Amino acid sequence: MINTNNIEEAKKLIAQEKKPIMVMAQNDEFNRKVLEYGKFDVLVSAERGERKKSARQIDSGFNHVLAAIAVKKNIALGIDFNEIMGWNKKEKAERLCRIIQNIKISRKAGVKIVVINAEDKKAVFNILISLGASTAQAKEAISF
Repeated sequence: MINTNNIEEAKKLIAQEKKPIMVMAQNDEFNRKVLEYGKFDVLVSAERGERKKSARQIDSGFNHVLAAIAVKKNIALGIDFNEIMGWNKKEKAERLCRIIQNIKISRKAGVKIVVINAEDKKAVFNILISLGASTAQAKEAISF
């Protein structure tokens, strides 16, 4: 998994990495540039980082513009279940709220969802369904 916030370094690492290539999401500018570059398979944890939240809008790190780019470049959105288990209750609630929004955007735009670092496939399937993923999305996510 590539975890750097320098876009040029990320491009070099993508060229050297073997398939499937996963890039850890960073800030909004990095995510946009790396999605436009495209030559990888999964953008992991787009909801990471300090995000704004107001009564009317949640900044989830993924929007319809990024979703359109991801569909065009055939890039999936990754959810890391090991990372979810390590959060405290407040952070878990905030991040799950962002994940729900990202699933809704992915469902609307047709972006594939991928689950990584999950042992119990049936439990993950049920969690994805409860977070708002379609049955087809959830099946595809756990089969990665």
